[in-house]
Amino acid sequence: MPLTVHLMAAGIFAMVTSEFLVAGLMPQIAEGLDVSLSQVGYLVTAFAAAMTLGGPFLAAAVLKLRPKRALTVLFAVFLAGNVLAALAPGYAVMLVARLITGTASAAFLGAAISLSVRLVRPEQAGRAVSVALSGLMLGTLLGLPLSTFVGGLYGWRSAFWVVTAMTVAAAVLTVARVPRMEGQGAGGSGAGGGIRRELSVFRRRRLWLVLTTSTLTIGATFSVFSYVNPILTEVSGFSTGSVPLLLIAYGAANLLGNAVVGRLADRYAFAVLLTGLLSNGVFLAAFALLAGVRAGAVVFLLAIGLVGVTMNPAMATRVQRAGNTGPLLNTVHSSFITLGVLLGSALGGAAIPHFGLVSPAWIGVGLAALGVLTLLPDLRRRPGPSPHRARAALGPGSTGSRPVLPSHEGAAAE
Repeated sequence: MPLTVHLMAAGIFAMVTSEFLVAGLMPQIAEGLDVSLSQVGYLVTAFAAAMTLGGPFLAAAVLKLRPKRALTVLFAVFLAGNVLAALAPGYAVMLVARLITGTASAAFLGAAISLSVRLVRPEQAGRAVSVALSGLMLGTLLGLPLSTFVGGLYGWRSAFWVVTAMTVAAAVLTVARVPRMEGQGAGGSGAGGGIRRELSVFRRRRLWLVLTTSTLTIGATFSVFSYVNPILTEVSGFSTGSVPLLLIAYGAANLLGNAVVGRLADRYAFAVLLTGLLSNGVFLAAFALLAGVRAGAVVFLLAIGLVGVTMNPAMATRVQRAGNTGPLLNTVHSSFITLGVLLGSALGGAAIPHFGLVSPAWIGVGLAALGVLTLLPDLRRRPGPSPHRARAALGPGSTGSRPVLPSHEGAAAE
C-alpha cells in the first residue's frame, strides 16, 4: 500500500475521534456548557445528521478540485469546526461546530476512499479501502478511550485540542505526500468538470438497492452496539469499570475483521457481504439469548465485532461496482452508512421501553434479515465477466480513475 493510503487512515482516525469525543465526555461537556445531558446527546445526533445530509453537498463543491487541493480544503473546514468546538462559549456555538465537523468528516471519508482506490492496482482496491477505513476502526479502539482519558484529566476542551493537533499532523503529511494528478479533479475526471457525470450514476435503480444493503448492514450492528453499555452492566452483570476493557476488545475485533474483509473484498465482495449478514444475524440472536451469561455475552459481542461494521470494504467495493469510484458516490455511501447508525439506534431505543434491554439485538436480527433480502436479486444474476460489461458496470463517472474491475464474480454479480 502507498504511504498516502495510510495517511488517509490517519485523517479518518482524527475525525472519527472527534465524532466519538462528545459521547465519551457527555457529563463534562454538559457541566461546562451548563446544559442537560439530553442536549449534549443532540450534539451527537447533529454530527450524524450533518454527515448524512451535508457531506454530499460539500463533496460536490470540491469535486472539480484536484485531489490534493480538495483534501486541503476538507482538512481546513474540519479544523475550523473543531477549533470552534474547543473555544465554544455556549451550546449554540458548539452545535454549529458539530454541524461543520460532521459535514467535513463525511466529505473527507468519500474523498479518502476514492483517492485510495485510484492509487493502487484494480485488484488491490478492496484492500486499499480496508487500510483507509482502519482509521475508522482505530477510532473505536483507541480514539474514544484516548479522548475520554484526556478530557477526564485536563477538561473536555483539551480533548478537542488533541484532535486538532492530530488533524494538523495528518493534514501536513497528506499535503506533502499526495501526488498532484495533473488534469484530474477529485472525481478522477478533468479538473474542469464532472459534476453531471457524477450525478448521472444515481439514475441506476440497482445502485439504490446496493446502498440500502449498506444501511441495513450497519443498522443491524448499531441497533445493539448503541446500548451495549447498559446491556453489559444491567443484564450481563459486568461492573462499570470492566466495560471499557470489553469495548477495547470489541474494537480489536473490528480491526481484525476489517483487515480480513479487505483482503477478500476484491474477489468475493458479494459472498463476503452475504456471509457477514447471515453470520451477524446468528450472532445477534445468540447475544440476545445469552446476554445474561457473562461468557456468552463476551463471546458473541466479539463475534458481532468481527462481522458487523467490518463489512465496510465489501460494501464500498460493491457500491463502486454498481456506480463508480468517484468521491461523490463514496460520500453518499457514507451518508447511507450513517443513516444505518441512526436507524439502528432509533429502532433499538424505541424497543427497549416495551421489550427490555436485549430487544435491540432482536431488532438487529430483523435488519440483518432485510439486508439479506436486498441481496437476493444479485443471486439470480449469472456471473459472466467480460471487459465490456465490466466497464459498463463502472459507469461514466469512472473515467480517469483507477476502476475497481470485478475479477472473480463478474460484473453481473457485483
